[in-house]
Amino acid sequence: MLTHLVSIGNSKGIRIPAALLRQYDIIEEVELLPGKDEIVLRPVSRKPRNGWDEAFALMRERNEDALLTDDVLDLEEWEWS
Repeated sequence: MLTHLVSIGNSKGIRIPAALLRQYDIIEEVELLPGKDEIVLRPVSRKPRNGWDEAFALMRERNEDALLTDDVLDLEEWEWS
C-alpha cells in the first residue's frame, strides 16, 4: 500500500486508513520500530496483565520466581495493641 507523507509542524506523518486501524485494533498509540531498511508500526496492547502468563513461565524456567520475603506469619513476634 502506498501513501504520501503529510506535514505536521516541522515533522512528517502518514495517514493510516480507518479499516487498518480497526483491523489491528489501533486506538491511540503504536510502537515505532526502526530497522535497517524498514520502519515497523506495531499496535500497543493496553490490556491489563497482557503477557503476564508468558513472563511468569519464563521466570519459572529460569528459577527466578523465589519469594523476596518469608511467607510465614509468626504471630509470636507481633505486638498487639
